[in-house]
Amino acid sequence: MTDNNVRRQVLYSGIQPSGRIQLGNYIGAIRNFVLLEKDYDCLFCVVDLHALTIRNLPADLRRQTMELAALYIACGLDPKQSIIYCQSHVPEHAELAWVLNCYTYMGELSRMTQFKDKSSRHKDNINAGLFTYPALMAADILLYQTDLVPVGADQKQHLEITRDIALRINGLYGDVFRVPEPYIPKTTAKIMSLTEPERKMSKSDEEDSFVAILDSPDVIRRKFKRAVTDSLADIRFDPDNQPGVSNLLSILSATSGTGIDALVDELAGRGYGVLKERTAEAVIEQLKPVQDEFARLMKDKAYLADVLKENAGRASVLAQRTLRKLYKKIGLYQP
Repeated sequence: MTDNNVRRQVLYSGIQPSGRIQLGNYIGAIRNFVLLEKDYDCLFCVVDLHALTIRNLPADLRRQTMELAALYIACGLDPKQSIIYCQSHVPEHAELAWVLNCYTYMGELSRMTQFKDKSSRHKDNINAGLFTYPALMAADILLYQTDLVPVGADQKQHLEITRDIALRINGLYGDVFRVPEPYIPKTTAKIMSLTEPERKMSKSDEEDSFVAILDSPDVIRRKFKRAVTDSLADIRFDPDNQPGVSNLLSILSATSGTGIDALVDELAGRGYGVLKERTAEAVIEQLKPVQDEFARLMKDKAYLADVLKENAGRASVLAQRTLRKLYKKIGLYQP
């Protein structure tokens, strides 16, 4: 974080360590985070407490937490410049979440679409944490007086309730929290499922629907060979009528740096097989340096542990400022 007296805007992002990070996350978010470091004070959090709303094998959760931290760094983020840390290493997250629970209404929480969706998919484990998840997410954001939060379509509702909670508390007690705004990049490729190109790519879908950042070259080639196209045999960018072909063009453009119009001209009449092969090779080339650096980092667990410990300390200093201010405002006696 910057040490000078001029306050830069704070940008906060959290990702769960509950599975593999897929190509859409990388192209749409993580790859762009490196550019954001130059302009904002950034916090990139491994939100491991959120992952507890579903049942995980403890060994898997520990491994995935370390892997996500390594991926942040392998993608180019600087743990000296930004704060890369684990949510559970900063207990102020849980402390603030409890207070925010007391200022969040049951009706607000029951309307959250993610709660409804996850409840339907995990009917044997509809726990209280799943219901109050938005309060913890609000705590994550408000704890650092965050200005900007990168959000996808599935997270807009959570940012809205975060803003509502912040405004409610500010209305009662004065200036306590900064009210965060969504960060919307100027241009970003929308990466869709390889098997259902009308839907966004998601790691929770079937294996062949998404490409994981750590997939091997052979796996990536196989997945793109099986990618859904159409029977028109014409390479055009037309998401409405040719969603599969358009998705491949979007991925190829995002990973090769070549504009979609230029790709359409170049690939005209060459067939879908060539498009799939070119896209697979561009993705493999884009991900190779990330995968190489990830492998190197995972061999140095001591370094990763030191990074997470140091960065949690930096995060805690900032978090304590907000908690002290809030506790004083709401009347909690502080010795």
